[in-house]
Amino acid sequence: MPAARVESDVKHDPDQFDDATVAAHVARRLGAQPQNRLVAHLGSNCAIRYGCANARNLFYGRWECPIPVAPSCNAACIGCISAQPDAPIASPQERLTFVPTVDEILEIALPHLESAPRAMLSFGQGCEGEPLLQADLMVEVIRKIREQTKCGTLHLNSNGSRPRAVERLFAAGLDSIRVSTNSARAAPYHAYYRPVAYSFDDVVESLRVARRANAFASINYLAFPGFTDGEEEVAALHRLIGETRLDLIQWRNLNIDPDAYADVVGIERGAPKRGMRRLLAELRAAWPRLRHGYLNPPREAFAAAAGLEGERG
Repeated sequence: MPAARVESDVKHDPDQFDDATVAAHVARRLGAQPQNRLVAHLGSNCAIRYGCANARNLFYGRWECPIPVAPSCNAACIGCISAQPDAPIASPQERLTFVPTVDEILEIALPHLESAPRAMLSFGQGCEGEPLLQADLMVEVIRKIREQTKCGTLHLNSNGSRPRAVERLFAAGLDSIRVSTNSARAAPYHAYYRPVAYSFDDVVESLRVARRANAFASINYLAFPGFTDGEEEVAALHRLIGETRLDLIQWRNLNIDPDAYADVVGIERGAPKRGMRRLLAELRAAWPRLRHGYLNPPREAFAAAAGLEGERG
């Protein structure tokens, strides 16, 4: 088989969504909150135009709800899906163009957290830049949310570029973080992400911060067969797991021109490879408490997801 499913949760499966029903929900919400720019962005742009599963969840009133906050970024990823100023073809989706206010976010966040099943708010989406550039805003929002409700999960999808900001977010009440990377090594990471004023060391430190905060930590691992299962990368991934005690690897297929990516990260043609199935089996054997999946788990699933209840700290 050319692929293997790593996620048991069905909440992104196509049969969980119906275009006609989504459109009706979006229209109803836009009519009820016509002045909220974030509702308009997530509805007309994300849920309808791009079919974003998490954006659609907001209008269904369930599961993970996205909260994009950052129109700018401090990386220039080769494969960025929302900004490709130097590429010969346009990026597949347009980036958020404004910074939402605290009130715009709370108008979405509080009802969702208090009523949605397995409720989650996630800062950091494909339609925006890097949310840590809006850390002050997120800290204020998280504090205000937790002053009013203890319900649901507050989560951050990030490049992990600012560990001190991550520390402040966990202190404010953030529950979990997912840090994106294409590699467990600095050189391939820098070649692909092209970071501005941060380094791979900062990315790893953000994962350490999560562990010190007794929080749930995962990586958004951009997998590319022939690179991800190469000997050096596999060895580095084992070191990263051991050093940061990750709870979860979220496996993502990196959809990119293979020759272009090989040139960017320096894949040695003909070098020995594990094979992705063998790599997954090896990781499961070496790190039995590490979960493999695709989606962010809600807070009530943290202990079950990683088997770490009573073993934190």
